[in-house]
Amino acid sequence: MGNGVVELVDVSAVYEGERTLALHNVSLSVERGEMVAIIGPNGAGKTTLLEVINGLLPITRGMVFVLGEHVTPRSHRLRQQIAYLPQDLFFPPSTPFLARDVVLMGRFAQIGPFRLPHREDRHAMEQALAAVGAATLAHRPIGRLSGGQQRKILLARVIARQPRVLLLDEPLTNLDPEAKEELSNLILRIHAQLELTTLFVSHDPGPLLNAADRTITVVTGRIITDLVAESQFIQVM
Repeated sequence: MGNGVVELVDVSAVYEGERTLALHNVSLSVERGEMVAIIGPNGAGKTTLLEVINGLLPITRGMVFVLGEHVTPRSHRLRQQIAYLPQDLFFPPSTPFLARDVVLMGRFAQIGPFRLPHREDRHAMEQALAAVGAATLAHRPIGRLSGGQQRKILLARVIARQPRVLLLDEPLTNLDPEAKEELSNLILRIHAQLELTTLFVSHDPGPLLNAADRTITVVTGRIITDLVAESQFIQVM
């Protein structure tokens, strides 16, 4: 194991019921505070890479470490320090929860089962809403918000976990250009202010991709290129 916050060592993975590997012998090291963009064609394994890091998909070969700990599907305590925002997560108009309730859901791992939120949980929720500029949306039904507003609330939910690692899967999908730029700048600010280590999947050109410290290209489950911001290849696999 190296010294990275996120370490993958010769990792392969396959989805249940499938025969084709979704990841092939992937090795990757991400240092503390880095922002890493993951790009590639549809079905290349980009989402799979995030799921493996978060312990949501068991691996068939290799090892995964986050914050120096071995990741397994039972790494519940470790996953409290990893915030994951999946792709295409939107709420229909009939969703009964207020925006503040959705953000408070980000504290469930800390609260524990069958327990009510404490003062520190509500404070974390309020701080997260303020951090994304959505305090005025707190008492509005989440399903009645625009796509961009919902994405802000979902980002506040993962911030409320007070994570050290942030995983974002296509955070700008299905947003209009103005909302994409606003959310991109918000993610960059949160990454810097909270001193996060961030990995995100994106196809959208703009400030988020431009600000990445590294850009990883994944094709057919393999990391093909790993390009630093100064346009120097640091590994080809």
